[in-house]
Amino acid sequence: MVKKKRGFQEEVTAVTEPVTIEEETPINIRTNLDEIKSYDGVIGYILRNSTSAAIDLKDPTKIIDYAVLSSSALDASGELAELFNLGDIRHIVVEGEEVKVLSLTVDENKISVFMEKSADCEKILRKLHSP
Repeated sequence: MVKKKRGFQEEVTAVTEPVTIEEETPINIRTNLDEIKSYDGVIGYILRNSTSAAIDLKDPTKIIDYAVLSSSALDASGELAELFNLGDIRHIVVEGEEVKVLSLTVDENKISVFMEKSADCEKILRKLHSP
């Protein structure tokens, strides 16, 4: 058996235009979150996307605790939705003895709002979904 050598040419195209990555955190989400932070019972929020994160909490010593809670709540909601075929999760509320967290995704932005148990989640949701 005779083996033939196959020749091939690789065509390389140079990219002359710069590649830009735009940060997509709409200004109105950030503005709405700043307004929500002034609501009664709201402790603060975490806003993150694939390129950045913004954290605004009344007690900065608990940033790591709230970041872990935020990430865990969003991850758990996705896993539960998949496990029980729930479809897309609009939002999730995790309630503890004194504090609750509202977590949701708006476009590519993951948002967690931390509040006292007496705070109104529905009011916050309406504000986050307003144009």
